[in-house]
Amino acid sequence: MSLAIFDLDNTLIADDSDYLWGQFLVDQGIVDRDYYEQANARFYQDYKQGTLDIAAFLRFSLRPLADNDAQQLLQWRAQFIREIIEPLLLKPAQELVDKHRDRGDTLLVITATNRFVTEPIVQLYGIDNLLATRPEFKDGRYTGNFIGEPCFQQGKVKQLRQWLQDTGRNLNDSWFYSDSHNDLPLLKLVTHPVAVDPDTQLQKVAKKVQWPIISLRNHSCPGHHFK
Repeated sequence: MSLAIFDLDNTLIADDSDYLWGQFLVDQGIVDRDYYEQANARFYQDYKQGTLDIAAFLRFSLRPLADNDAQQLLQWRAQFIREIIEPLLLKPAQELVDKHRDRGDTLLVITATNRFVTEPIVQLYGIDNLLATRPEFKDGRYTGNFIGEPCFQQGKVKQLRQWLQDTGRNLNDSWFYSDSHNDLPLLKLVTHPVAVDPDTQLQKVAKKVQWPIISLRNHSCPGHHFK
């Protein structure tokens, strides 16, 4: 049994759930529009350029969790998933996930976006295992802090290694699908790295080292590399 690992944002879904959650909070009037919209856009540009200060971003993005009641947050999240995320689900992505499932592979999503936002999205694809940045929850409320190391860049590798140790699994014949150059540390670790609708930097690397490059947004060629 192999391990099939998937990035989430701009890989399994056709946008970035972290950024979209921030925009949802703005559109619902939950956060200050001018400040939050500008900061959200700035952090997203930093992410795409590979210069994101992940701790600073998490202090920003987890603040609304701390500022609001947990039950209210769950209601907003359900609305966010229904209205914003479900239209971004990709049929070829589901087909690829199902191919790995059908051959008995263990399925895992690993994402920098926090677990509060991503857990229900991953469940929509029928994937049980999730490694994500973990918001701290104490006494019935989110604190605005995070637990452990953020699941970002080299942090993804560290979280994965710990998960492998905890579960007794290994990376023999493993797969990792990602769109982002931020995931190069993990792509270099697996047996079968696959660039999915890659950003410019990842595309250059993938072409240079001859990794497969696929699109999950083109219904005519889902997972054509897969054997």
